[in-house]
Amino acid sequence: MDINKWKSVAVDIDNYYIVKAMGHHGRRKPGAMIAKLVDSELVRLSTKNKKTVDSFRKELISQGKSLEKK
Repeated sequence: MDINKWKSVAVDIDNYYIVKAMGHHGRRKPGAMIAKLVDSELVRLSTKNKKTVDSFRKELISQGKSLEKK
């Protein structure tokens, strides 16, 4: 697996089951459901911060990368 393209995370089992069930209702796999949840939250936060979704996405990716190096 390409570690520059994919990351794994641990979630508690109850949240995993919730994401899996939510995805089942929308015909999505857990990874796609998590991506949808992230996108929805990104839209909400960018509106709250009065930024475009694209600029806020780039800002958060940059922040996330800098946090990974710590």
